[in-house]
Amino acid sequence: MRVLIAGLGNMGLSHALAHHHHPGAEIVGLVNRSGTCDHPDLAAYPVFDDFARALAATTPDLAVIATYSDTHAEYAVAAMEAGAHVFVEKPLATTVADARRVVDCATATGRKLVVGYILRHHPSWQRLIAEARKLGGPYVFRLNLNQQSTGPTWEVHKALMQTTPPIVDCGVHYVDVMCQITDAKPVRVHGMGLRLSDEIAPDMYNYGQFQVIFTDGSVGWYEAGWGPMMSEVAYFVKDVISPNGAVSILSGMHPESDSVEGHTKVGSLRIHRADQPDTDIDFPGEPDHQALCDAEQAFVLGAIAEDIDLTRHMEDAVASLAICLAADESIRTGKAIDL
Repeated sequence: MRVLIAGLGNMGLSHALAHHHHPGAEIVGLVNRSGTCDHPDLAAYPVFDDFARALAATTPDLAVIATYSDTHAEYAVAAMEAGAHVFVEKPLATTVADARRVVDCATATGRKLVVGYILRHHPSWQRLIAEARKLGGPYVFRLNLNQQSTGPTWEVHKALMQTTPPIVDCGVHYVDVMCQITDAKPVRVHGMGLRLSDEIAPDMYNYGQFQVIFTDGSVGWYEAGWGPMMSEVAYFVKDVISPNGAVSILSGMHPESDSVEGHTKVGSLRIHRADQPDTDIDFPGEPDHQALCDAEQAFVLGAIAEDIDLTRHMEDAVASLAICLAADESIRTGKAIDL
């Protein structure tokens, strides 16, 4: 499978390394705004500074898009129209209309489209979802991820906030978890946010939270914040509650909230049933960030080779994005948003 990788930041570099080591993949090009790549394992591959030129020159079977969010839809559609399957990092787009346009293009062209929901490939998170579903709804979802970012990580966050607030960039992961557990449709979203730094644009905010109501009566809360002012107390809350009990992540968090490894680790789950003693489930051998990226890219290659139906996957990507963008709209307008 001939693979073109666009974007060599944290996620793009990991995806490139996944294909570099995969026996079924051949990297035919890398795209980086600088036109260079200084990673020793990737030094032999041609590097382009323009996605359109790279696409025309390399004619890939698969385009991996890990650029900034505002380019995702444009690059994904261009790649599929050029005959390539697509893996695109989350969020799928910066508007629901653009996300739908990408999904419609995949359907029309018959190309596979996979969105980078990394938690879907994590066995511990798969177990959390399964245990929550066993309890039965309606559910209360209490999820957050705040990051006390400084130095280079804060610079990355400020760059991301040129197009996407943290409540959308990070939120789509955890809203996707909510949607996988409940299967119900969202009804209403109410968001609140605050700009806590003069280092970001006046119309951007680096802290947000929202509440979402689903058709089955389930309610969800999500919170996300970036920056040197953020607290590292209770920065990682993952609770799912139902009439029959609760499932909660107990441990596994990295001691520093801006650690990429700490965002996916579960460590232990506590299963609480209202009429039984609590049960703790440990996950001592959890995959690290690179192993999860390896799994994501192996899934993409398998979906292409086996012609896996990705309709639900694509619809879920649009649904989770719609909730987070509604939260952003609510924050900006001061009104609850009906979906």
